[in-house]
Amino acid sequence: MKIYNTLTRQKQEFVPITEGHVKMYACGPTVYNLIHIGNARPLIVFDTLRRYMEYRGMKVTFVQNFTDVDDKMIRRANDEGTTVRELGERFIAEYFKDAQSLGVHAATIHPKATENIDAIIDVIKKLENKGYAYNVDGNVYFSTRKFGEYGKLSKQPLEDLMAGAGERDGRTLDHDEKKEPMDFALWKKQKEGEPAWESPWGMGRPGWHIECSAMVNKFLGETIDIHAGGKDLIFPHHENEVAQSECANGVPFANYWMHNGYINVDNQKMSKSLGNFFTVRDVLERYDGETVRFFMLSVHYRNPVNFADTLMEQAKAAVERVYTCIDNLEFLLNAGEERELTDDEKEYSAKLDKCKEKFIDAMEDDLNTADAIAAIFDIVYASNTALSNEGNNAKQTVQKTLDLIRELGGVLGLFMKSEDKSLNSEIEELIERRNKARAEKNWAEADAIRDKLKEMNIVLEDTPMGVKWNRTEG
Repeated sequence: MKIYNTLTRQKQEFVPITEGHVKMYACGPTVYNLIHIGNARPLIVFDTLRRYMEYRGMKVTFVQNFTDVDDKMIRRANDEGTTVRELGERFIAEYFKDAQSLGVHAATIHPKATENIDAIIDVIKKLENKGYAYNVDGNVYFSTRKFGEYGKLSKQPLEDLMAGAGERDGRTLDHDEKKEPMDFALWKKQKEGEPAWESPWGMGRPGWHIECSAMVNKFLGETIDIHAGGKDLIFPHHENEVAQSECANGVPFANYWMHNGYINVDNQKMSKSLGNFFTVRDVLERYDGETVRFFMLSVHYRNPVNFADTLMEQAKAAVERVYTCIDNLEFLLNAGEERELTDDEKEYSAKLDKCKEKFIDAMEDDLNTADAIAAIFDIVYASNTALSNEGNNAKQTVQKTLDLIRELGGVLGLFMKSEDKSLNSEIEELIERRNKARAEKNWAEADAIRDKLKEMNIVLEDTPMGVKWNRTEG
């Protein structure tokens, strides 16, 4: 498999540190609010990467953290008159609801920053002992100038970053306790009303960047295979993770860095000020989670994606087309014949194999889910053309088509819903009565029963192989 590595700015063959085992970390949410549609993209993308690697026979240890203490959480907790802990627990529970709706599997481990304070302190102490960190009255900072490779992930020279930081700060170094504008906090001295933990530097709490480094180190080791997240995290968050981790441990932090592109809304950057900011919960009121997931995967993960109603409706229709195909295949299966394949059926079966190859080739090429989805639709189109509604299909051909759509769809977290095909006794009796009326050419009674079934949200379709029925939304 080839992966585009942000660190090298090129596609590289993925070779895990330990053969057959992938150690992967993705930055999780800061749990002060419901996750928004921008958060949903990395969740879906890197869940799909994990699924694909497992599909290819690899063991994946996937760690995704929760940042459950930071400035935003403290402000909201104070505004609500609750504790940071209670706020965090509430929104972690809401996160899992949204993630489940999007078909996102739970990570192997979901560590919380507040439950790993000792590990965080250990890394900071190591940095201080090695001369990369300094204490100013209980605030501990990382000295970026001490790390000669600072900026290697974002590809920005330290001098340029320093100049930009000075402009952003709007103040001179004489009025700043940091030695350099780009130095960042590893440990923050407690302020009134803030949660705090004991440390060698006094009561305080960790900075944002050090949390991830410490949890990667604790749960995955000093060097991991893949570190993933949104493009917005490359700088400063991931850049700072690289610096503090490699200075603390003296080895590379992550061999491959993967970053998904931004989400725009109606071709504009998503922001609260523009009124185009949507939580996942907002979107799920209008579209189901599978439609959202399909939409996100229909564009290559590194490209920007435009969230718009017209595009979501197209995604919804596309998902429905696949389920219509699945429903038709299940119906054809019941009437399929157990027999030798004809030459045409053998050719069709070989075409299915080619579609699977196309799917795998796409996923092997830097997780190209857009082309992988296209391969699934090739199967749908091929089956619509090759399989007959006249009841003369080989059962194994229909089964192979159905199994392949389910198999490949499952890798993407799509097309796995199973419709309830059971009927209550009243509906079954009505269908039987209608079949009898049709056999007796009593068309008036047959039509009346059809209309009654329609009122019960059961739609009938007469085919050469018998009556096919579907439920509709009431």
